[in-house]
Amino acid sequence: MNDHGGTATDGVETHQGEGDQALSADGGRSVLRVKILHSSATELCVCPEHLVAKRGDYVVVPTRYGKDIGRVLGCVNNPDEVEADEIRELDKLVSETELKQLPKQQEKDRKAFEICRKKIKEHNLNMMLVSAHHMFGEPKILFFFTAESRVDFRELVKNLVSVFKTRIELRQIGVRDESRVIGGLGVCGRGYCCHALTDKLNPVSIKMAKKQNLSLNSLKISGPCGRLLCCLAYEYGYYKEAKDRLPNEGSRIEHEGERYKVVEVNILGKYIRLCGCDGRLVEVPFCSLTYDRQGRQWGIDGNQKMIES
Repeated sequence: MNDHGGTATDGVETHQGEGDQALSADGGRSVLRVKILHSSATELCVCPEHLVAKRGDYVVVPTRYGKDIGRVLGCVNNPDEVEADEIRELDKLVSETELKQLPKQQEKDRKAFEICRKKIKEHNLNMMLVSAHHMFGEPKILFFFTAESRVDFRELVKNLVSVFKTRIELRQIGVRDESRVIGGLGVCGRGYCCHALTDKLNPVSIKMAKKQNLSLNSLKISGPCGRLLCCLAYEYGYYKEAKDRLPNEGSRIEHEGERYKVVEVNILGKYIRLCGCDGRLVEVPFCSLTYDRQGRQWGIDGNQKMIES
């Protein structure tokens, strides 16, 4: 989760076979991907020597905010790509008794949320409460909130401490982090990528939409959080690599004495669309394109028949 001073772990491939487990041998411990239940953030962890955890196990993880419960998703296949400072050591497995207490804990979180929201209104603070969460095994309640600017919540904290008689921590997060915590359904009908799939909230730019020939209508390429869709980054690398080997839109190509302008590069259809001087549109498959490295010019195979579109 990206809040003040926070960073999230990089995404790495996970193997989720039935036999996934963390090896306890020195230097041979598997790196596990663990999803924190409350925040949906992902931590990369190893087991201590006395502990073995496998996919599906519930474990206690030392996060930046304190100890919390997470679920093991699987082992990382490429641990060499993981930085050592990204890896945390698991604390323990969650017992059956502790798992049975989770519904009660969630009810406590819900009540804390309602109380805090009421107090925010009483203090007339310009902030939106996102969630409340009692940390595992320690006397602390964590509140996530969003706000358009910095908020002076010192009096609110004092008020909350007097009510709950425990440590209170308020964290301002961004709207993308809010979506990750709350979850929901995206325009595709599936769960938010940030909540259900991704390890890290990677930057997404309008350039990614342009490269994929997508509509630049913000309503069509933005998620419920109001930011660009996370999934724009999924195929960007493929489109970028493919287009780097093809003429750019706006390029000029001569064929049989006529000069054409490239108006579309269709990666999925594997063709480019050209516009002639008379406004005629034609399509040419990628396989018929040629490139003169010496002259730095694109051309079309002389045997290629132009297809009007």
